[in-house]
Amino acid sequence: MKVVVAIDSFKGSMSSLEAGEAIAKGVKKAHKDAIVEIRPLADGGEGTVEALSIGMGGKLVNVEVTGPAGKSVNAVYGIVESSKTAIIEMSQAAGITLVSGDEKNPLYTTTFGVGEMIKDAIRKGCRHFIVGIGGSATNDCGIGMLQALGYEFLDKDGKQVGFGASGVRDIVSIKDENVIKELAECNFRVACDVNNPLCGDLGCSAIYGPQKGATKEMVADMDAWLLRYSKLVKEKYPNADSENPGTGAAGGLGYAFQNFTKSKMESGIQIVLDETRLEEYVKDADVVVTGEGRLDRQTAMGKAPIGVANIAKKYNKKVIAFSGSVTEDAFVCNEHGIDAFFPILRRIVTLEEAMKSDIAKRNLMDTTEQVFRLL
Repeated sequence: MKVVVAIDSFKGSMSSLEAGEAIAKGVKKAHKDAIVEIRPLADGGEGTVEALSIGMGGKLVNVEVTGPAGKSVNAVYGIVESSKTAIIEMSQAAGITLVSGDEKNPLYTTTFGVGEMIKDAIRKGCRHFIVGIGGSATNDCGIGMLQALGYEFLDKDGKQVGFGASGVRDIVSIKDENVIKELAECNFRVACDVNNPLCGDLGCSAIYGPQKGATKEMVADMDAWLLRYSKLVKEKYPNADSENPGTGAAGGLGYAFQNFTKSKMESGIQIVLDETRLEEYVKDADVVVTGEGRLDRQTAMGKAPIGVANIAKKYNKKVIAFSGSVTEDAFVCNEHGIDAFFPILRRIVTLEEAMKSDIAKRNLMDTTEQVFRLL
C-alpha cells in the first residue's frame, strides 16, 4: 500500500510535517509494509515558508529586519539554491502578531522589513520570489517595502516621508532613480487569496483597518490618502491600477507588488501544490490523506485540503481527511473530493489539553491506525 500524506498544520499543535509524521506512524502500525510519502502543505499563510522550503529542498535563513513598529525583529525565510528562489512570508517582518498595545496603529506600522528581507535575498543571489502576504499589521500601501528597495516617496520639503499610512498622507512626489538595479531582474509569485481593491467600501482601509487598530475616523482618512496616492502613482506609471483584484491585500501591499514589481497574484494553495509537485506523488498512490485543524464549510471554499482532494480525484484516488474538530456543516467537504473525514479527539478534554502537541500527535496517530485497519 502506498499512502501520500499532504496535511495542513494544526495551528498551535502541530506543523504540517509533524502531523504528517504522526499519520505515517499510524499507517505503519496498521500496515507495517506500507510506503508513506509525506508532502508538506500550506495555503500561503502561516507555515508556508517551512512547507515550501522542505517541499522544494531549500533551507531556512534568519535576518534582522525592521518590524512593523520600527523595532528590530528576527525574520525567517527560505532559500532554494538550485532555482535561486526565496520564500517569504510578509508576516515575519510586518505581521499583526508582532504588535501589541499602542503599537497596533496602522498610521505608523510599516512594511519596511519586508523590503529588507527581499533585499537580503537578492544579495544572496535570489531572483525568483514566492511571497505570502497574509496577516499584516500595516496599511501603508507597501511604501515601506518599496523604500527599503530604493524608491523615494518625498514630502513637500523633498524629504523621505515617514512610516505607515501617515507617510502615505505626506507623499507629493515619487523617485525611482535609486532603486536597486537587481529588482528589475526579479519576478514574484504572490500568494493572495483576497480580491479587495485598494480603496472604497471594499478596500483595505475599510475592510481590514479596524482589526489593525484603526478607528472610523482613521479608516476614512487612510482611504482618502491611499486614493490620492494612487493618482500620483498613475501619473508617473500610467499602467498602474488600484482597482485590480488583490491590490487591497495586506494593507495595500498587493498594490505595491502589482504596480512596482514583476509579479503575479495567485492562490496560495495553488502555488504550494505546484512548487511541491504533489501531483507527481499522487499519481500512483493507493490512498491520499489530508486535513487541517478544523474542517468546516470554509474548508470547501478552496482551502488546502480541497486543493489536495482535487488533485487526487483527477486520478480517482480515495481521499481521507483528519482534523482536530469538525462542524455540522463539514459534510460539504464530501461534495468536494474528501471521501471521509475523522476528528481525532478520543475523549472529553479541555481545549488547552487537546491542543498540547504531544496529545494531538498521539490522537492523530491512534485515529489513523484505526482507520487504516479497515483498508
